[in-house]
Amino acid sequence: MRRLITTLAILLVVIVAGMTALVLLVNPNDFRTYMVNQVEQRSGYKLTLEGSLRWHVWPQLSILAGRMTLTAPGATEPMVSAENMRLDVHLLPLLSHQLSVKEVMLKGAIIRLTPQSKVQRPADAPVAPGNLPDTHPIDEGWKFDIASLQVADSLLIWQQPGGEQINFRDIALSMSQNEHQQAHIELSSRVNRDQRDLQLNLNADMNVADYPRQLTGVINSLDYTLKGADLPVQGVSGKLGVNARWREDQTFALDNLSLSANDTVLTGSLSGTLAAARTLNLNLQAANLNLDALLGSVADNSGKGAATGENTVSGKRPVIADPVEFNHQDSLLNQFRMQIALSAQAMQWRNMTFSNVTFAAYNQRGDITIHQFSGNSQQGHFSLPGRLDIRDVESRATFTPSLQNIEIAPLLKAFDMPESLAGALTLDGTFSGMGLSVEDVKQRWKGSAKLSMNNAQLLGLNFQQLVQRAVANNSSNRVQGAESDVDYTEINQLSANAQLNRGALKLEQLKGAAAILNLAGSGDVDIARRQCDFTFQVTVTGGWRGDSELAKTLSETPIPMRIYGDWNALNYTLDVGRPLRQRLEDEARQRLRNWADNNQDKQRGKDVKQFLNSH
Repeated sequence: MRRLITTLAILLVVIVAGMTALVLLVNPNDFRTYMVNQVEQRSGYKLTLEGSLRWHVWPQLSILAGRMTLTAPGATEPMVSAENMRLDVHLLPLLSHQLSVKEVMLKGAIIRLTPQSKVQRPADAPVAPGNLPDTHPIDEGWKFDIASLQVADSLLIWQQPGGEQINFRDIALSMSQNEHQQAHIELSSRVNRDQRDLQLNLNADMNVADYPRQLTGVINSLDYTLKGADLPVQGVSGKLGVNARWREDQTFALDNLSLSANDTVLTGSLSGTLAAARTLNLNLQAANLNLDALLGSVADNSGKGAATGENTVSGKRPVIADPVEFNHQDSLLNQFRMQIALSAQAMQWRNMTFSNVTFAAYNQRGDITIHQFSGNSQQGHFSLPGRLDIRDVESRATFTPSLQNIEIAPLLKAFDMPESLAGALTLDGTFSGMGLSVEDVKQRWKGSAKLSMNNAQLLGLNFQQLVQRAVANNSSNRVQGAESDVDYTEINQLSANAQLNRGALKLEQLKGAAAILNLAGSGDVDIARRQCDFTFQVTVTGGWRGDSELAKTLSETPIPMRIYGDWNALNYTLDVGRPLRQRLEDEARQRLRNWADNNQDKQRGKDVKQFLNSH
């Protein structure tokens, strides 16, 4: 046992002495020029190391460097800069004065993926003909040829040309590969922008053996949490998993894609090319697509906001944080041709539930044609084909909705309209306008439609009861109607023509029929002011008691009715006396005319007939 301890002690002394001698004999600054030249020869990038290089022997033999920068040819800003860099090196190659790096560690790094940090073509460089492929592929000069890369407490600045900067903070990256060039990646970061906070955690494996011809990989899990302004209180969180493949011709495929967001799970695939003719093909399926849980529903106690739902947003952004306008020209959709297919067994939107939803569209660089957007709602069906143009500062939309037997009450609630109407709506029309939000539809769209309803209920007012009570009061109770405590009007069939003009809704040729009630009329709705003004001709065809002659007259006489005012406190007027007087006058005139005809051979009959003709 003593010999073993002695042997180990001698071996330890030899190792320590050897490493000490190596550190004293090999100056790490001798490798400075070698590293700079190797980086420039292999990638074209310029490596700058400030300060002297020094050894660090425990727990790993390493070279420590001060501030470093890595700059692309012609770039005005470095792509990578770090306050500290550590290179873990192999011991044996140092014996022959060779440098073999097995791990690179960057701390406090700033990584810039911006137009200023990209490779810049020299002003006098020849330009290839437009029909030739790009001679500078995206992977030129890069090769992942180290065993391990560590990045800690760092910042990534990403910016598309003409776009805004997005800062990925607190980056912690661990990337390693084995002798078969199978890489494992772990990454965590966060983004804070526009009063929203995004947390990311990535775990992935990648095969770089065929790089740059091909890259394949698996995202085992990409966990994310998004919270902040204009989002549900609980935020949006979930996980992404996918099998990925990238080829040298810049084509890619994402298979077995699974994306969860709150209680929604999307599965499918995404493929395409990022070459000159950028194309994408997206195919997704969902058992349940809960848009309320993803977008939230704005709650407004004043009654002037959007519909209130169970999932409310965490709060509005401060006014100072709201941009003056959003430029849709910067949308990524303007850079691609894209085929989109989405199907959902169930979908929730503003507390409405739909089933068997199908969406199919084609995006031609911002000009989006929606070939199909359809689904079912209870016993009804909807179809909403249309076209979106997002190539300008503001988006423009045109839709031709077709609804069959869709319950109108939840639809009115979804659009923050008065819930004063119930029944099954059938509608066919065309609408267009600027913007895509519910408020845009209500205030900035125009269009027309023909609509009808079955088993409609006009809530809050019982037309039959109002007319019969007014008649009873004006006729000294000669006739009365049946008393009822029902506070709505039932109409078996209701139809109208609708015109929408930027917040002004006009209903014309409005007709309704029920068992003992007929009505006709027209009216206007001011959506912005939340007011309406309707005029009706209401005929109560039954339910009268009392004077039979008067009851018969009333059952054939339309009564003018006006409903107007704020739709949360409607007023109404009934002009019962004028039509009754006119009806009684017409009947009296007709009876006198009949008597005059029967007595036309008498002077009195001639006088009555002459009087009637002159009046």
